[in-house]
Amino acid sequence: MPLYLDPDALHTFRDLNQGPGAMLDLIGAMAFRAAGTAQRLGLFEVVAAGPMSAAALAGKLGVPEQPLTVLLDALTGFGYLERTGEQYAAGPAASPWLDRNAGGGFAPALAVWHDLIGELWTGLEHAVRTGRPREPYYPWLERRPGTLRDFQTMLAGLAWMLAPAVVKAAPPVRGSLLDIGGGHAIYSLAFCRAAADLTATVVDLPGALEQGRAHVADAGLADRVRLVPGDLADPIEGRHDAVLLFNVVHGLDPSANADLFERVFAALRPGGVVLVLEPFADPPAGTGGHDAAFLGGFSLNLAATQGGRLYAFDEVAGWASAAGLTGLERLALDAPSTDELLVARREAQ
Repeated sequence: MPLYLDPDALHTFRDLNQGPGAMLDLIGAMAFRAAGTAQRLGLFEVVAAGPMSAAALAGKLGVPEQPLTVLLDALTGFGYLERTGEQYAAGPAASPWLDRNAGGGFAPALAVWHDLIGELWTGLEHAVRTGRPREPYYPWLERRPGTLRDFQTMLAGLAWMLAPAVVKAAPPVRGSLLDIGGGHAIYSLAFCRAAADLTATVVDLPGALEQGRAHVADAGLADRVRLVPGDLADPIEGRHDAVLLFNVVHGLDPSANADLFERVFAALRPGGVVLVLEPFADPPAGTGGHDAAFLGGFSLNLAATQGGRLYAFDEVAGWASAAGLTGLERLALDAPSTDELLVARREAQ
């Protein structure tokens, strides 16, 4: 919701239905696009230095003062900036969240979603009418190095937060680990730190592996973590004791998922384990309205950009069972996330 709306206004629109609720969404869309534009201009990094006039900000950013002032005033109304006299300063919605120099945690996410909604969501109607995205997501991403870096940074930030909880919840992993689509390598590194006898192979698109290469080098585990360029549809090489499918399933359609689980089963040694990390379409009871609303929008984004969606746990478990996997479990994570773990095993022979 727009940040400036007071409880009485929300009550009028939302609870009493005395105004079109879509008006709130319209204002929210304006606020989101304004914030994304400001970030692309580098505004939040500049205002972090202290209050400045519109003229000073225009000089710093290299843009005309008049249209920038309109943007600044809109951002003030939306709560991203604060204005005192002729001076503009960062508001609580921007500081520190959107300042890249301060490590603002939401800055990469805002950049990615700004581009997604501004470009690929223009094909949403086409996707709903045809069941296919107008432009495939990953080729689009590979053509945009900046957006790709932000996307990987966003995923890496989530992985750094979740990895300890994932390793804690998962059964012990030993031997050979295959991480499909885990370009940043953070989960593979976490499992390797937990088991000294584990080696890992991370398979992802070349651009996605850039951060993974840096993370592996920083961890000093280049002798145990191998990075291999590849695609989800490629044949799976070797036999492994564990396979990670972390935030992969939701990007595929049902047929591709069924095929992926069959190939994973064939690549799994007897007694091996498959770990699937996903936000499921049927989240646990007690999931907050904010999280549920985001999951619905995220699933719509997948349909518009990748031809996938969020799947219920039983749907994913069905593909695993049909491939021959057994002992399925659904495990919660001790972390602030909507992601959960599905565990499945290949029976020992």
